[in-house]
Amino acid sequence: MTPANTSQPLQFSRYQKFVVGMLAFLQFAVILDFMLMSPLGAVIMPALAIGPKQFGLVVSAYAFSAGLSGLLTAGFADRFDRKKLLLFFYTGFIIGTLWCGLAQSFESLLLARIVTGLFGGVIGSVVLAISTDLFPVQMRGRVMGLIQTAFAASQVLGIPIGLYLSNRWDWHVPFMAMAALGVVGGLFVTWRMQPVTAHLAVPQEHSPWMHLFHTVTEPRYLMAFATTALLTTGGFMLMPFSSAYAVSNLGIDLHSLPTVYLVTGLCTIFFGPMIGKAADAFGKFRVLILGTALSILMVLIYTHLGPTSLPLLIVVNAFMFVGIFSRMIPFQALVSSVPATTQRGSFNAISASIQQLSGGIASVVAGHIVTLGADGKLQHFDTVGYVVVGTSLVALMLLWRLQRSPGSGPTPQPATTVV
Repeated sequence: MTPANTSQPLQFSRYQKFVVGMLAFLQFAVILDFMLMSPLGAVIMPALAIGPKQFGLVVSAYAFSAGLSGLLTAGFADRFDRKKLLLFFYTGFIIGTLWCGLAQSFESLLLARIVTGLFGGVIGSVVLAISTDLFPVQMRGRVMGLIQTAFAASQVLGIPIGLYLSNRWDWHVPFMAMAALGVVGGLFVTWRMQPVTAHLAVPQEHSPWMHLFHTVTEPRYLMAFATTALLTTGGFMLMPFSSAYAVSNLGIDLHSLPTVYLVTGLCTIFFGPMIGKAADAFGKFRVLILGTALSILMVLIYTHLGPTSLPLLIVVNAFMFVGIFSRMIPFQALVSSVPATTQRGSFNAISASIQQLSGGIASVVAGHIVTLGADGKLQHFDTVGYVVVGTSLVALMLLWRLQRSPGSGPTPQPATTVV
């Protein structure tokens, strides 16, 4: 899709730096809201007198409502100023988060998570559409590298702070704090971000449903959606069991797990922008190939570990996540050139839905593969590793075909206002 860029890399303007920072912050808020539920489970379940099955329903409600929301929004996503669309869904996300902080029963919390997912699940797709609209393809590796570090930042900063607030006061407080912080971020977007309307200058289809139909039936888009599903599947098959695997199989003390996540997150924050720069400088597909090779190697090592030391697990885990991000960052930059200007919103909305749904399906599939042995250890975790390797290789093949298919060149970039 994009050859290696051998010329002098383009420099960010002051306004572009602000936009990247704000988009990364919005991603940080959305990802943290999703990730914070799992570690708070030990506090929420006794507080609301609910069991694991009900809590699992609360967690999955977000993912499935987010997936449904993306599909419902796809037909309308390219018909509005992307800034207004972002603020609309971000406002709903803040209301849902505030509702979580006020919930006093299982039913109220479940409804709050559904509302939060309906709005929060679309924000990521709007962020990607804005990134594609405002930045030329030669800069998108760096942009995606910075935005994707939000995942690592939520591990390093968000989860420890959220757990501290919960332990210090109550499990409601982290959600209240996120809502308050979200209001501040929303005000900055309202005040400083300019309208994103270049796509509205191109004639649109009359029917939103036909717009959605043409998006989901375009062969190249389907190939990109399949690749997204496969890449998402790998991560969601490993993550739900990583803590239990480390404690039960590898012999890591439960209190040492935060150290693993902290160091892994710090490494990802450090390497994320570097991966983005490398993708712009040496070619996005080349970096993706190297990232796939590294992640496959580390997944095979990780899923075949026996009792091990904490330092070794940290090293393996850090390299594995560097490999995963070395796939995801160039992939996001590559796939940003796939949709036409008038279909970026719908394409990214559908892609976000596929990520949520495939992640939920992957967790279910992994749950059927992994079993608990009589000794308390997880069995067949290595099989999950083989499945991840297989999905990684198929995703790489699909992306290779996608970039060689007709029309794979970068789409013309609209002029952007530099302040």
